[in-house]
Amino acid sequence: MNLPDHGANPKILYKRLGMEAPEKILDFSENVHPFGPPEFIADSWPSFQDLIRFYPDPDGEPFRSAAAEFHEVEPDCVITGNGAAEIFTWLARRYRGKRVVLIEPAFSEYRKTLEAEGAEVVAVQLTEENGWRLQLDEVVLALKGCAAVYICNPHNPTGLLLEQHVLVSIAEECRNAGCELVLDEAFIDFAGEEFSLIPLLETFPHVIIVRSMTKMYAIPGLRMGYAIGEPEVLKQLKQGAAHWNVNAISAQVGARCLGQQTYRKRVMEAAGVERESMTRFLEEKGCTATDSAVNFLSFRLPADKAPDAFFNEMLEKGIVLRHTKSFQGMDGNWFRIGMKAAVQMQQLREAMTRWLRDN
Repeated sequence: MNLPDHGANPKILYKRLGMEAPEKILDFSENVHPFGPPEFIADSWPSFQDLIRFYPDPDGEPFRSAAAEFHEVEPDCVITGNGAAEIFTWLARRYRGKRVVLIEPAFSEYRKTLEAEGAEVVAVQLTEENGWRLQLDEVVLALKGCAAVYICNPHNPTGLLLEQHVLVSIAEECRNAGCELVLDEAFIDFAGEEFSLIPLLETFPHVIIVRSMTKMYAIPGLRMGYAIGEPEVLKQLKQGAAHWNVNAISAQVGARCLGQQTYRKRVMEAAGVERESMTRFLEEKGCTATDSAVNFLSFRLPADKAPDAFFNEMLEKGIVLRHTKSFQGMDGNWFRIGMKAAVQMQQLREAMTRWLRDN
């Protein structure tokens, strides 16, 4: 099956499979929460109209300074991108023709952008047998001769969280090996800033941290991301980027989003409630679920159930799950689901209950 490498855009998935999309679709394949963007965006939208009459700031201001203030770093320690995905294209260019360690399964853009630049990918494979948990010794063995290691924390697609002391050990091993550590913290908001490595960056100048605004603030259409690290490294990264790569509306919205403390707390709490409820349901039905700390989780059906049949029948009912055929080591036997509103999660559980009973 020639399935898309990403979640979201379910109509593309139906088209690839030659299926007619139902009129009503519940999309659990993407990880944007169900509450919508912060209210100030709709309330302030008329005031944003004047911004389109002028060129945006080339450094993504005021978003860049707001991100620096939020993380208590200097502005020259931050660069802004048209989504975190753009920043990964800059990173791939940095590692052109070099060896890079990836922790698989992984976000497909890591490998795609690296291989487009002729990088040699060295995979460290997580496995179901050890609960998809990263083993430090395996990372250390892979470091020799590598320019960088990419780690996603919390991990996509499992949602597993690495404790800060584990990341510190990895950062130290990378420093000893003369290797950079690229840390993707796209989902760290859902676990808590206390798990971020940003406060320790002065100790580890070889670490580059990539952040996304998409998931926590439900603004995937605005494409907002940023990286934090050593100023000279960031300057090198952004060389060759489009001069106005972040538009003026996105920069304004991003800056104000970072001040939405009450909003973030509400989103984190709701995601936690739905994740725990879904985990209990899956375990009761004999499924295996990952020990996620964020707004999504991955699960495997009982051994006697056919994953392809399940996936297709859910699609026929308008329920779109994230397949794992593009996640190395999961190979379509697992599914990832983003946490949605309580009523939508209940609809998913009811559909799964009927399928598991009848198949």
